[in-house]
Amino acid sequence: MTNVALIVLDTLRYDAFEEHFDWLPGRRFEYAWSTSHWTVPAHASLFTGRYASEAGIYAGAQTFDCPEPLLAERLQDAGYTTRAFSANPNISPVFDADRGFEQFEKSWRLKHHGDDLFDWDGFIAQTRDSGPERYARALKEVVLGDSRTLPSLKHGAKLKLRDTRFGRHTAVVDDGASTALELARETAFGDDEFLFMNLMEAHSPYDPPPEWKTVDVDIEGLAASLGEPKDDPADIERAYDDSVRYLSHMHERIFAALRDSFDLIITVSDHGELLGEHGGWEHLSGIYPELARVPLSIYDARDGPVEGITTDDRSVNLMDVHETVLAGAGLESDLATRGRDLTALSERDAEIAVERDDADNADHGERTSGGFREGETLVEYHGLPDRHLDAMRRKGFEDVAYRTRWLEGVALGEYFGYETFDRFVEWGDTPYEDPQARLCALVGSLERREDVEEDGELDDAVMQQLEDLGYA
Repeated sequence: MTNVALIVLDTLRYDAFEEHFDWLPGRRFEYAWSTSHWTVPAHASLFTGRYASEAGIYAGAQTFDCPEPLLAERLQDAGYTTRAFSANPNISPVFDADRGFEQFEKSWRLKHHGDDLFDWDGFIAQTRDSGPERYARALKEVVLGDSRTLPSLKHGAKLKLRDTRFGRHTAVVDDGASTALELARETAFGDDEFLFMNLMEAHSPYDPPPEWKTVDVDIEGLAASLGEPKDDPADIERAYDDSVRYLSHMHERIFAALRDSFDLIITVSDHGELLGEHGGWEHLSGIYPELARVPLSIYDARDGPVEGITTDDRSVNLMDVHETVLAGAGLESDLATRGRDLTALSERDAEIAVERDDADNADHGERTSGGFREGETLVEYHGLPDRHLDAMRRKGFEDVAYRTRWLEGVALGEYFGYETFDRFVEWGDTPYEDPQARLCALVGSLERREDVEEDGELDDAVMQQLEDLGYA
């Protein structure tokens, strides 16, 4: 069986990948599309091979509770050793994203995620004491309060390292890439291995280590999208670029550490990021091309080491990544999944796809068929959960209810037609006679799961992490 690594570079834009990842060998897909605009529904497609709405992942209902096995569970049942590393609180055991993983390592941010920890950030924000007086007061509250004492003290020490970044040998230097690198270098990988990683260095707050940072910003994406950013837009773009440069630096080392042990290494982003385009910031403000188009590179060394970069301009998506992992492991896809093995696409496949597209355009079959054409992808926006709306109202934004509206888009190759909050917009040359009718037909063909429950009440530690990353 083939050893497979799936590395998600969270929030990495396609253009930023093109600029800073020229070192990464493999096959690059020029038109890879996400199925959503943010982490959880995008990972739902990676983990299930279906759209998030088919798996029952929605705004405010982000727990991976679908009855069908997730990707890691399929691989584990087939005899794979399944390992994961996540720096993202949305992809964590709190939301059952660890299903099927024998080893699930977390970044410092998530180490005691959901463990009833003392709210250090809230305490620091509310107290006027400083130095020894603040420490003594905090220690008293930890010991006498309801939080778990020892884990709370350990977590507080790590937060101190995060905030001050003192000392040459501190273990907390970034959002988790350094820990992921350590895991990649020190793990004794054997045969039949599946490794999943989610790296958050490109995600806000855009805070790389000091030697990579050229500017400080304080980005609140949703608030900035509803109003104006606090910082100069040029500084925000620069801060994002700093973060991506550091991410590339770390992934190059992670990739080098994995290359000898893994035959198939897939590097992909779950979604992009808005840097002022369409008046939006971060990635909670719709389904624009800058959010939906993602980088995707596949390093396939089963026939020998690969050097250099090849490009492929066929239309692909995250569900194809799911199928590619399964196929690499020699497993058959479930009939309900929608992907295809991207390593099995030949040049003749491309010619056949073009011929089929030409025929479809000639007889306008796409107007009435609900079946997906090869490479055709829906992109879903399920609105915002109540915690986002409540946070915006606390910040003084009253008219936010319209953000709960669902939006959809359809992508095929270099074309993307998508709904905004007030109209339908097209990007690229359309392959359809009536793109809105085609979008409606595809949406109507989905069997969306409706027997879902909203997420339960999240503890303070989880909420604080979500707030830090703009998710609450």
